[in-house]
Amino acid sequence: MTWINWYGLEFVAAIMIPNIAFAMTHRDGFENLFRNRTVEVLEQIGRFGCFFLMVIQPETLCRDDWFTGATQVYLWLGAALVLLYCAGWVVLWREDSVRKALALSILPSVLFLESGILRCYFPLIAAALLFAPCHILISYKNAAMKREIALNGEAPEQSVKDRQ
Repeated sequence: MTWINWYGLEFVAAIMIPNIAFAMTHRDGFENLFRNRTVEVLEQIGRFGCFFLMVIQPETLCRDDWFTGATQVYLWLGAALVLLYCAGWVVLWREDSVRKALALSILPSVLFLESGILRCYFPLIAAALLFAPCHILISYKNAAMKREIALNGEAPEQSVKDRQ
């Protein structure tokens, strides 16, 4: 076993492609209306932790397979989640909805979590557990606030607690 997980690198690279393409074609596409500094910081720590830990897996921290065939399950399930994620981008490209926000935040969260679990890689599991709820919350809140602006012409006031 080496320190570099080439499959993890391929998974991360594949999910980054539609994000980069979307950012290049939709300058305001990732506008963050939800302002909660704590959640934003935790999400970024979890995100970059997941990206890093998907690729770098020191032998001392990654126990590898915890059941017979775990590597095959990891590869097939990871590939399926990446394909679903990319398909979600294709199908929902022009849509600006809660459905899109949830689909495109839950799928990578599950990818990171299943990768950590199936590889018995506890640092990745921890990063995924930090990333997932924060990323899903931010994505949902942004989509809901955009919908509110579209319906009412203005964003609902955030509570003082949300702005911290």
